[in-house]
Amino acid sequence: MNAKFYLGADHAGYETKEEIQKYLQRTGNESVDLGTHSNDSVDYPDYAVKVARKVAKDKGSFGVLVCGTGIGMSIAANKIKGIRAAHVTSVNEAKLAREHNDANVLCVGARINSPTEIKKMIKAFLAEKPSKVKRHKARVEKLNKL
Repeated sequence: MNAKFYLGADHAGYETKEEIQKYLQRTGNESVDLGTHSNDSVDYPDYAVKVARKVAKDKGSFGVLVCGTGIGMSIAANKIKGIRAAHVTSVNEAKLAREHNDANVLCVGARINSPTEIKKMIKAFLAEKPSKVKRHKARVEKLNKL
């Protein structure tokens, strides 16, 4: 599946974000880098909001946010209407985030998972489709109404 991804990271996730961008491009996906562009200290909410707003406006696109743990990014991104950001630490979580929750933003931790593990998560996320099971669809609709 070729998809469009908006990428964002703070200083802790900068190097991992750079690797993710190369991976996405190498696998035929489009990536838009919204920063940060160095290891200099920055505030993660600024980048989470940039990515989340782009994904919310660009229907069918996805986001990947990287900070030290992925937790702060997920909290910030989920403040934006239309975003279903999932903090994931495993391939199975990435798969289920897409299947059960129709997640549109993955939040990962550069201090938690290696770039290799994160690439596997993205691959699993992309390979999965949102569930057509009625209960999952109904739950996502409830999320969308919040």
